[in-house]
Amino acid sequence: MKKAFVTGITGQDGSYLAELLLGKGYEVHGLIRRTSTFSTSRIDHLYVDPHQEGARLKLHYGDLADGSQLTNLLYAIKPDEIYHLGAQSHVRVSFDMPEYTGDITALGITRILEAVRRSGSQARFYQASSSEMFGTSPPPQSEETPFRPRSPYAAAKLYAYWMTVNYREAYGIFASNGILFNHESPRRGQTFVTRKITRAVAEIKAGRQQYLYLGNLKCRRDWGYAPEYISAMWLMLQQERPEDYVVGTGESHSVEEFLQEAFTYAGLDWTEYVRTDPRYFRPTEVEVLVADASKIKKQLGWSPKVSFQELVRIMVDADLEAVGLTSPGEGRAILKRKGFNTTDNALLSHTYRGTE
Repeated sequence: MKKAFVTGITGQDGSYLAELLLGKGYEVHGLIRRTSTFSTSRIDHLYVDPHQEGARLKLHYGDLADGSQLTNLLYAIKPDEIYHLGAQSHVRVSFDMPEYTGDITALGITRILEAVRRSGSQARFYQASSSEMFGTSPPPQSEETPFRPRSPYAAAKLYAYWMTVNYREAYGIFASNGILFNHESPRRGQTFVTRKITRAVAEIKAGRQQYLYLGNLKCRRDWGYAPEYISAMWLMLQQERPEDYVVGTGESHSVEEFLQEAFTYAGLDWTEYVRTDPRYFRPTEVEVLVADASKIKKQLGWSPKVSFQELVRIMVDADLEAVGLTSPGEGRAILKRKGFNTTDNALLSHTYRGTE
């Protein structure tokens, strides 16, 4: 039985990855922080009491700021694969907390890579890099595009990217960067713009919210469906040699287009409900991100199946149902038609079966 160690397991990507790995027969070990309130809602449906025979999901307390605990865990678990997804991952917040973002998002990976090196582990390592690293470089952005970060978050991710490359070249560690463009789902955090929009649609429809306050509506992003990107992560660690890959759809849409799709799908006019709040503008903005994912398509055979419009409808359906409203249902029909298991709607998860 293969063992995987996942940081950020309680996040959107970590929860889908845990499902995928468990479905493939892995024993999955996740790093979680000790907090006064539970933060495991995205993986509660996967959790089995460790006292039960055959339990394959195991959670460990730790923190990316604590290198000694990370080293202890790697010695104890002896994983075959490490997926480093944990970070302070909110771009706007990184401007308010640049030092913390650097400590967790940048130095956190150094602590893990050092633990791998010092332990002599042969684990294959995946680093969750970000399209934000490209910053102002003109689109489309590929593995060869220069990095020009425009936020503390992007700068920290760039440090982590190059540390992954350095440890690969200096110490022979099987380490790959996945440069993922924006990927969303009903499990997306509620402060990220896509989920903020779809949740507001549901709250407004239910009469619980009057307005939605946003920042820049003109910036454009390459948005895909998160569970599909998880399979790309796994594929990277199954190859003969480690490489870095851009993962995205190759399409770009503005925040305004996302608003239009989400509100119209729910029978609303977004212009009646959306207001601008200057507090949500970033000091420096990334205007356009579009992936050139031809390398991963050619080498690994990966390509997305869920379109932008379909993604929006999947998310709106989930949030409408979460507030007790009947959704149009097109999102669920899309997932069913494309081979996704959508039985566990109680926690907005749309359990992902995964693909080889």
